[in-house]
Amino acid sequence: MPSLKAKLKDPARRLTSVVCTIPSATVPQAIAASGVDCVIIDLEHGAVDYGSAHAMIAATAGTDCAPIVRIAENSDALVKRALDLGAEGICFPLIRDAAETEWAVGSLRYPPSGTRGFGPFIAQSRWGTDMPGYAREVAPDMVCMPLIETVEAVDNIDSICAVDGVDVLIVAGFDLSTALGISGQFDHPDFKAAVSRIESAAATARIPLGNIAMTKAQAETNFAKGYRIIAGFDLLWIREKATELTGWAQA
Repeated sequence: MPSLKAKLKDPARRLTSVVCTIPSATVPQAIAASGVDCVIIDLEHGAVDYGSAHAMIAATAGTDCAPIVRIAENSDALVKRALDLGAEGICFPLIRDAAETEWAVGSLRYPPSGTRGFGPFIAQSRWGTDMPGYAREVAPDMVCMPLIETVEAVDNIDSICAVDGVDVLIVAGFDLSTALGISGQFDHPDFKAAVSRIESAAATARIPLGNIAMTKAQAETNFAKGYRIIAGFDLLWIREKATELTGWAQA
């Protein structure tokens, strides 16, 4: 049964994740086998389609690695379809305010507490149950993972954090710095101030925070600041290692 929501509730636990942009079941299968807590299957920026997403979700079965799907845009239809493929939760892009956050929480839940349509024809098999069992035992533990990546989200971060049902917030530095007009300038005072505001609000609300860590040093920095989950990127790591390899051949 799902476990990521329970892990996130343990304040002493540090978690790991990898954003999967490569449309292959082989990648999340290997990542899940490594002991990583979560894969984020990227339907927003990656080359992944729904057929690939289903295979990638299925490849995590039998492990303790949660398959989360980052949807391309925020709509009930896209949430429903990703969950019905067997995802353990949704990473929501471009959340801006409390109203959108409340919608995100509700989109994961069946009526009367939410708006999710019923049809876990595929998901029931991923979770080793039947359809009534899925609704009873699996669906209540879907993870709500909003991305904080807009100026509006920073301005509204206190009210976003006040929404019941948010499991973890992810600071999306690339998008946030771009939204601030300082793309990639992670040492800029405006970016640091925005992130500090997010960190403070999340800490007050006791909501776990996630951030990118492409190196061990970045991971240690994030954990020291109180972040609970770190994330890397499959494709960026492959390119980085391949670039390193080409250097070995230089005279």
